[in-house]
Amino acid sequence: MSLAIEVAAPGGPEALRPVQRDVPALAPGEALVRHDAIGVNFIDVYYRTGLYPLTFPMTVGVEGAGIVQAVAPDVSNVRPGARVVYGGVPGAYAELRSLPAEKLIQLPEHVDSHQIAGSFLRGLTAHMLLHEVRQVKPGDFVLVLAGAGGLGQMILRWGRKLGATMIATVGSKAKIETAKAAGADHVLLHSDADWPAQARALSGGRGAVLVCDGVGGKMLARSMDAVRPFGILASLGQPAGPIPPIPVEELGPLRSISLARPSVMAYARDPERYGRGAAELLDFLKGESLQAPAQYPLVEAARAHADLEAGRTTGSIILVP
Repeated sequence: MSLAIEVAAPGGPEALRPVQRDVPALAPGEALVRHDAIGVNFIDVYYRTGLYPLTFPMTVGVEGAGIVQAVAPDVSNVRPGARVVYGGVPGAYAELRSLPAEKLIQLPEHVDSHQIAGSFLRGLTAHMLLHEVRQVKPGDFVLVLAGAGGLGQMILRWGRKLGATMIATVGSKAKIETAKAAGADHVLLHSDADWPAQARALSGGRGAVLVCDGVGGKMLARSMDAVRPFGILASLGQPAGPIPPIPVEELGPLRSISLARPSVMAYARDPERYGRGAAELLDFLKGESLQAPAQYPLVEAARAHADLEAGRTTGSIILVP
């Protein structure tokens, strides 16, 4: 038997219920993984609430790290005993799970399973933003909303390493030092009414070439004022609530900016991008000292979701079976 966290119907954190279920059988092309740690992300909340539809009952969670226990006869890329990480495959909140072996990335010795379990999907997202959505180069100005969060910190670190000037916003003064430690050259409070103007001033009055908005709600419309002409505003989620409709006329011709809604799940489904992004992420992490993830027992997944939604955490969150 294997402990898993199941959601029977859309709801709040209390909808996450521990269950015992049989160890999943392997289909062709699959591997069985025993998790050391499982990442917790806002996309898990969106699945739990039904914002992103999946069939219920379901097990949420889209990334994890652990040890391969068994593989189907046709699998050759991994063997039992291998340390692996994966992202972009729903069903992670479990002690044991089967999944396509092609999604498993073998871990080098220098990478800690707990650290990567809460950073892999965020790392792929940062790679997508800084290399695919916009090829960020030295001298660029990049703005990251919620810079003290797990994704925000990853974007700040990687963007700084690429030579960009990194500007972050945070929700409180207590989070300023966290964003600075992650690589922010400048930190603003998004509770200040004029933070878009402050961001433009810091970039010489022009605005950022890339604005990464992981807040959503009404904040996205304000983020447009921080983008320079022919820059890109990337909408990454909506923990602040639904995003009101934005008329296309708001993007141009006066602003002349682009609005993107890039999906890391789509990024992970592309074999070439997934493999390249994972390899470059592991290489990037060689020289990085990331904030230790907040740990919760797997059976307390509901508490982890409640803390994440309430903004009581900074950095990454993992569940430990």
